[in-house]
This record gives sequence, C-alpha cells and structure tokens, in this order.
Amino acid sequence: MKTDLGKVFTVSGEQGLFTYVAQAARGAILESMLTKKRMCAGPSAKMSALSDISIYTTDAEVKLQDVFEGMKKVLGNDDAPAGKSAPEVLKEFFSKALPNYDGDRFYPSHMKKVVEWYNFLKKNASLDFTTEEEADASAKAGQSDAKENVKNAAKVNAMASKGNAKASSKAAGVAKINVPRKSGNS
Repeated sequence: MKTDLGKVFTVSGEQGLFTYVAQAARGAILESMLTKKRMCAGPSAKMSALSDISIYTTDAEVKLQDVFEGMKKVLGNDDAPAGKSAPEVLKEFFSKALPNYDGDRFYPSHMKKVVEWYNFLKKNASLDFTTEEEADASAKAGQSDAKENVKNAAKVNAMASKGNAKASSKAAGVAKINVPRKSGNS
C-alpha cells in the first residue's frame, strides 16, 4: 500500500509520526503509527504534514518525498543511519543522497529528523509514495463520497417530511428539541 505523505503528520512534543483520520470539531483526529492510539490535535498543536516539508539545496527547495526517494536509491533495502549518529556521518550520508544540500540551512538537527522519519516509515508504513495525481484523485473520490452521503441524507429527510413511517428521525439527522410543556396548574 502506498504512503500518502499528505496524510502523515509530525506533531511537536509527540514521539513518532501520525496518520490523519478525520476532522474534529476542534482540530484533527490523528492515529499514532507506532502505538495505533488516536488523539485529537487541537488548533494550538504544532503539526506539519510531511508533504509540506522541503529541504534547502543550493539550487532550490526539494520536497521531502523526493529526498526520501533519493535516500532509498542510495540505501536500497538498508536502514538510514540512526538519528543519534555523529553529525559527520549524517553529512556524509546526505552528500550521497542529496548531493547539493545547502549546508548553511540544512543542519545536522534537521538531518536527524529526516533519517528518523525515513526509518520510521520504512518500519511502520511504506517507502512507496503516492504521486500528486494519485493524491488528487483520492481527494476527489473522497469528495464524491461526501456528496453521495449528503444526497442520501437529503432523500431520507424528504421521506421523513412526507410522513413516511420507514424514515426515522435519527437516520434523517433531525435534531430533537426539548420543548417545555405547560403544566396543568396555569
């Protein structure tokens, strides 16, 4: 199964990577790729999709997915150097995987995160990534599913408003309102 980096997040202060599950009323519901536990990341959480991260090179910025693919070509089936490796080891590795990286803006601390994410994805997901076209097609399919759900809810609401006994107010999404009753003493 391909990994969509647009749905893989890093959350500041949390260990590992998370996959996007759903939108919550006050943030997003994320599932840890490590523990499979879900959490709600609120609006104050500092989270980034891996698809939004780029690495500085001497020419331009390179998307993280392209960096991962370059790392995969260099490493084959081997793991990347550990995140706790010496800075010289990381710099030597990135000089092979991304030869034109900008040493003034791509620090060893960044390199550590990138190799940790690479190894984490290799172990817990897949290093076969979706392309932008596949991600767009998937998003459009999700939108059409949502439109279909809205159409179905509208049909159920229409049946309920016509008095069809088969349509339940719960299925139709009709909210029940508590109206105070008049007491017999008035």
